[in-house]
Amino acid sequence: MNKTELQKMAVEVRKGIVTGVHAAKAGHPGGSLSAADVFTYLYFEEMNIDPENPGDPGRDRFVLSKGHTAPGLYSALAHRGYFPVEDLKTLRHIGSHLQGHPCIQHTPGIDMSSGSLGQGISAAVGMALSAKLSQDSYRVYTLLGDGEIQEGQVWEAAMFAGHRKLDNLCVIVDNNGLQIDGPVDQVCSPYPIDRKFEAFNFHVISVADGNDFDQLKAAFDEARATKGMPTAIVMKTVKGKGVSFMENQVGWHGKAPNDEEYAIAMADLEKAGEALCQK
Repeated sequence: MNKTELQKMAVEVRKGIVTGVHAAKAGHPGGSLSAADVFTYLYFEEMNIDPENPGDPGRDRFVLSKGHTAPGLYSALAHRGYFPVEDLKTLRHIGSHLQGHPCIQHTPGIDMSSGSLGQGISAAVGMALSAKLSQDSYRVYTLLGDGEIQEGQVWEAAMFAGHRKLDNLCVIVDNNGLQIDGPVDQVCSPYPIDRKFEAFNFHVISVADGNDFDQLKAAFDEARATKGMPTAIVMKTVKGKGVSFMENQVGWHGKAPNDEEYAIAMADLEKAGEALCQK
């Protein structure tokens, strides 16, 4: 995909997020929207995957360590062809395969059940080590929240990954600056994030705008070219990106839009999509 095609797909992914959370009357739109562009880039450009064969042993793996942003992952998977886009409307409903957090047993394309914050990166590190031990060529990607990295288990996993020189591991931090209780630097500051990962023997790439596809491409190309150590991509994003009244508003961390808000959000996204069609 070229940049404009990726931007258009990201709009569709965002529509799926808003639609799913509205239909569920619950969920986490803010962090799903901030990560919509990286979900889009990973599943439509970066990763070696096949929706027709989601269990392919040679596929790249993705672990959503900040599992509460499942609406974003589900939307990317649906638009990539793992299951019907219509399924997004069943988010969190009884009997749906789309639970509030990713579940490997029920949803095609999910490589690890996650949601207990801090634990996903450990699973990703284990996958990366397994590939090294079996001399497989697949890469492992994991997405963490900047609030999530306040968890101590994150740094145990990072220490192990750096020590074992897992250069097939790419850790992504969605640095949108907000968590459930407020700004991350006021709740329990994780800064400087880059220097922390460097101290654990990671190659660190700082992305000034993680909602920009040119910058994402440059970062993932650099990560792929890095040998002898794992990579951490720390990307600055906007929580609630793409929906006017959600952007940088901590209250939209874990709240569903009502019918009126849903209409406004979808109108915002329709407008963004129309503008891209003019390019």
